[in-house]
Order: sequence, then structure tokens, then C-alpha cells
Amino acid sequence: MQVVGGFVILFASILGGYTLHHGQVGVLLQWSEFLIIGGAGAGAFVVSNTTPVIKGSVARLLALLKPNPYTPQVYAELLQMIYEMMQIAARDGLVGLDQHIEEPEKSAVFKKYPFFLKNHHAVDFFTDTLKSLSSGAIEDHHLADVLDADLDKHHAEEALIPAAINKIGDAMPAFGIVAAVLGVVITMQSIGGAASEIGEKVAAALVGTFLGILLAYGVIGPLASAVESRLASEHAYLQVLRAALLAFARGDAPKQTTEAARRTLEPHVRPSFSKLEGLMKSAKTQTA
Repeated sequence: MQVVGGFVILFASILGGYTLHHGQVGVLLQWSEFLIIGGAGAGAFVVSNTTPVIKGSVARLLALLKPNPYTPQVYAELLQMIYEMMQIAARDGLVGLDQHIEEPEKSAVFKKYPFFLKNHHAVDFFTDTLKSLSSGAIEDHHLADVLDADLDKHHAEEALIPAAINKIGDAMPAFGIVAAVLGVVITMQSIGGAASEIGEKVAAALVGTFLGILLAYGVIGPLASAVESRLASEHAYLQVLRAALLAFARGDAPKQTTEAARRTLEPHVRPSFSKLEGLMKSAKTQTA
């Protein structure tokens, strides 16, 4: 897993360099400093965010423990699903799509593409738009504005999560200073004690500053960026559907509709045209 591997490199480098300078790792294990900084960060995060953002952040961070599900294969299967649906529409008209878009979970076509079927927002975005076109609720020349508004709202809502994580990351150095100042206060209370005791307390206080900076730039900031990258993959998935729906609405043939959708993908996840042709042939055979 990339995230775990990155953290292994991060902490191994820091602790390795520290021990090479004859530093004692045990000195860094200041549990009271961890409690102050971690607790302050968690409390501030709860105060400054809504419940959906808090739950979404936890879910998104836990999802980073797994590989990014938006692989080239996932996008290729999405294009195949689009082509198969467009084939049905070309053959039977919008009426032929009703059995699939009214109850997507029962659709014989969608069941062949479980990743798409489990993506509830993608399913709703695709099927609701087709329903609107079928009923005449959206005029073709207004479709792009409607789809963009839908995607913008979804993207803005999801973007609150990495933004919230980033804000807490930015606050970590300040919480580290708070922990360090409290450590200095404790040190000053022991100013008449042995020099070794005072040195230990100063070291403990400095760990707070170190920990705050490390969490900000080495842990929380990168995690926020990783969440943002996952969201970008999801947005790209929806952009494929947007391009297909716009092409369909203007009357493009199934092959042209699928090609328009393919072109929206980044080159590193975009299937080649030859592969797309193979996918379309396979879908055409299944539909027939």
C-alpha cells in the first residue's frame, strides 16, 4: 500500500538519522505531549466541522489503507457499460432504457458492472439524467449547465473533507508550541532541581514542537493530499458519464458517444482506441 509504504520511509528516515546521531528513541516517547497535541487537534477538528464532514473524513482516511480503486480497468468497464446502454437506446429508443434506469439495481446490464452499480452517486447521476431527457424535463441545450451544476455541487461538498484535514494539519505546529510551553512551565517549577532532571524536562518540552511540525508536514498534510487525489479520481469517473450524456443528447451514435467519453480521461488511465474497439465489440455481442 502506497500510503503505508510512504510512512515507513518517512519515519524510518527520521528515526534512522536521529539514532545515527546517537539519539535515544525513548526520549521521543513523551505520552503527555502526544495527548496534548493529539487531543487538541481532535477537539478542534470536531468543533470546526459538521458531522458529515467528520464522518466523511474518517471514512476517507481509512479508505487510504486500500489501493486506489479507480484503476484503468474500472474506467474501461465504465466505457463498455456506456456503449452497451447507448446500443440499447439506438436500437429501442429511450423507451428501451426504462427497464434499466427505473430500477438500476435490477438491470441486467448494470449487474455486469458491479463497480458502477455500487457507486450510488454515479448511478444516480447517469440514470436521473436519462430519465430527465426521456421525460423532457431538461432541454438538450441546457443539459451541459445542469450537469455541471450537479458535478460542481458534489465536488464542492467532497472538497470540504481534504480542506478540513488540511486546516488541522496547519494548526499542528501551534498545538506543538502549546505543548512545549506547558513543558517549559513544568521545567520552571523544577528550576532548583538537578541539572539532569531539568534537561529531561526541557527535552520533553522540545518533543512537543518537533511532534507538531512532523504531524503537520509529514503526516496530516500528505494524508489530505492523498484524499484529494482519490476525490480527483472519482470526479474523473463522473466526467466520463457527463461527456457520454452530452454526446447522447446531441444525437451521436453509440461509438461516437463512447469515444467522446474516453477522451475525457487522463492519458495514464485512458484505454487505447484499439482496446476500446475490443470492449465495444464485446458489449455489442452481449447486447445482441
